[in-house]
Amino acid sequence: MSAPLPLPELLDEWYRWAEWIRTPNRDESQSGEMIGWHEFDWAVQDYPELAWQAILEALNQPRMEPYLGTLAAGPLEDLLSTHAATFIERVESEARANPRFAWLLGGVWQHKMSQELWGRVQSVWNRSGWDGVPQNDG
Repeated sequence: MSAPLPLPELLDEWYRWAEWIRTPNRDESQSGEMIGWHEFDWAVQDYPELAWQAILEALNQPRMEPYLGTLAAGPLEDLLSTHAATFIERVESEARANPRFAWLLGGVWQHKMSQELWGRVQSVWNRSGWDGVPQNDG
C-alpha cells in the first residue's frame, strides 16, 4: 500500500480491530483481516496529521466510547511519543478547550516523551477515572 486509508475507512478499520481484540475467545484466524491497528500505527508514524485528525474524530464518535482507553494508550500515546514536539501546542489547546480530550490525555503514559514535553502534557490532562484516580462527578 502506498497511501494511508482515508479518515473514515481508517476509523472503521480501527474500530473493527478494537472490537475484535476485546472479544473473549476471538477467532485468531481472523487476525490477518484486522488491519486497523497496523493502519493507525502507520498513520501515526508516517502521516501524523491524519492520525491527529483520526484521534479527534474517534473521540467524537459514540461507537468508540468503549475503546477510548485503547485510543489513549495506543494511537494518542504513540503520536505524542513520536511527534510531541510538533503537536504539543495543539494538544495543550485542545485539552484546554475540550474536556473530553483532556480526559483522553489522562490515559497516556510518558513512553518516549522528553521530560519537558511530558510535563506539558501533565499540565493539561484530566486523570480522573484513570488508574484508580477517583472520577470527579462534578
